[in-house]
Order: sequence, then C-alpha cells, then structure tokens
Amino acid sequence: MEMKAIVFDHYGGNEVLWVRDIQVPVPRPMDVLVAVRAASVNPVDWKVRYGMVRIFTGKKFPKVLGCECAGEVAAIGRGVTGFQKGDSVILLAGVRRLGAFAEYACAHEKTIYPKPESISYEEAACIPIAGLTALQSLRDHGRISANSRVLINGASGGVGHLAVQIAKVMSAETTGVCSSENMDFVAGLGADRIIDYTRENFTEGAERYDLIFDAVCSRTFSECRKVLSSRGIYVCTLPNRTIIDQIITSVLPGKKARCMWVRPNVRDMEWMAGRIAEGRIRIFIQKVYSLDQAKEALAYSESGRAKGKVVLKVP
Repeated sequence: MEMKAIVFDHYGGNEVLWVRDIQVPVPRPMDVLVAVRAASVNPVDWKVRYGMVRIFTGKKFPKVLGCECAGEVAAIGRGVTGFQKGDSVILLAGVRRLGAFAEYACAHEKTIYPKPESISYEEAACIPIAGLTALQSLRDHGRISANSRVLINGASGGVGHLAVQIAKVMSAETTGVCSSENMDFVAGLGADRIIDYTRENFTEGAERYDLIFDAVCSRTFSECRKVLSSRGIYVCTLPNRTIIDQIITSVLPGKKARCMWVRPNVRDMEWMAGRIAEGRIRIFIQKVYSLDQAKEALAYSESGRAKGKVVLKVP
C-alpha cells in the first residue's frame, strides 16, 4: 500500500522537498503504525532538512521529514501491548527516525502516547516537542518555583508562548520578550511584563532574573549573565556554545548555564495534556497547512514570523 509523504533525497533548502507516493512503513517488533491526522512543524524540521543535525540523521536517503504527529493506530508490531487499532495517539518520531510528515508514520511503542479526548489532533501534535521543551526547560533545568523572576526570550513563538503559560501556572513573575506586533498576544498569555526587543535590550536593563529561558537562542549566556540574579540560571534550547558555558559553570558557584534536549515521558505528557484540558494552557495554532503545502509551512516557520504553532493537517 502506498501513501503520500514529504520526502528529500539530500540535504538543502526547501527545493529538496518533494510530495511523493511511497510505501507505507511496516511496523517492526514493538512498533506502532499511526494514520496521521495532524503533524506539528518545528524549527528542528528545517534544521534537519538543511543537515544541521546530520550527526543524528545520518547519510541514508531518501528520508521522510517530520518529528511529531497525532492520529489513530492503524497497525501494531509484534510485542506491542499498550495500544490497539483505532486508538487515538500522539507519536514522537524524533530526529533519528523522522517520518511524521506523511499519511502514515511509525515509531516505537515507548514514544507513542494516548491522546486525551478533549484535545484536538492539531493541539496534540504540538505537545511532545514544543510543550515538553517549555516544561522541562523551566522546571528541570531552570528550577522554577513560585515567585521566581522569569524572563522568556521569544515569548510569542511555538515554545515561548507555552513557556509563558507554564511559568504562570507555576506562579512565577513572568517577563516576555517579543516584537511590538506580538505584545498584545503575549499579554493575553498572562505575562506580567513585556519587553519589545526592537526598542529595548533586556540584557542591558536594571531588572534581575532568577531564570532566563532563551526559547529562540538569540542571546548567549555571557550576554545574559549580567541580568541574572546571584544564583540565576540561563537555559537555551540549542547546545552550540552553551555546552562550554554549562561545563564551566557546573563546577563554579553562582550563575549557571544550561542547554537542554527534550526527554518525552508519559508523566510530562499527561501533565501538559491535563493543563490543556483544564484550560490553564492553550496551544495557539496560527496557521494550518495541508500536507501538500509542507514547503510553505516550513518557509513560514523559518521566517521567524510565526506566532504560536504551525501545523500540517492530513485529511
């Protein structure tokens, strides 16, 4: 049986992507095959396409792009006990396996999670990467607590808009950094204070923060450390140069640098899904594209203008 998928045969820009009919994946032992209803577009997707994480994705082609999606179980591999055909689920393929931008996607049972009935497929597809990146960055790496003074750089983006809401759920005093056109949006998310980065450089301000979460990685630890409190923590979502800062600060007292790599797990998936179901956190989906429009969706994500999330919908 064939399916439609977003395929690339070598690394590069959007020109390397093709909508192609390929064979539906056959579940291996412990695999779950999912009929995709929606897939989330993340910056990691166009970074994969460029080959920026080829240490994980390797040189074997063709590849089907996409790291996360939601849909219904279509088939299960030998040994799978936690799911059955027809279950509504969330699938995290990740950068090693990929394959979410297609009519069917396959992943190991341990990276498949039940989808709550109260959450749409479009919302559910956004939880594993954006949702858990925000949660784990603040809670596990940033050690957020009630009344922490938190600054979120990139507060209107896919990860940032969720981080603002998570910080407020955790009763932190929250400052969001965004462009002037998104200030009302970030205020609506619950931010206590908003900084327009086109007019003000937060790294030169008088405020001091217990946690700076750089959701867009546009600032460095060295730039941010002067506005961190004496035991403040800077968290970045890309390893790059922050790895060296993390190693150095881990053996020194005082301010810390942390780079994070999301680690999906059932407990955190349930926490996010529960807060969304309660209405305490909302996933704002700015644009919905068809699978055939994957190039346009990736171009929009890469433009840096995306507010909230961008999603592909599979009919």
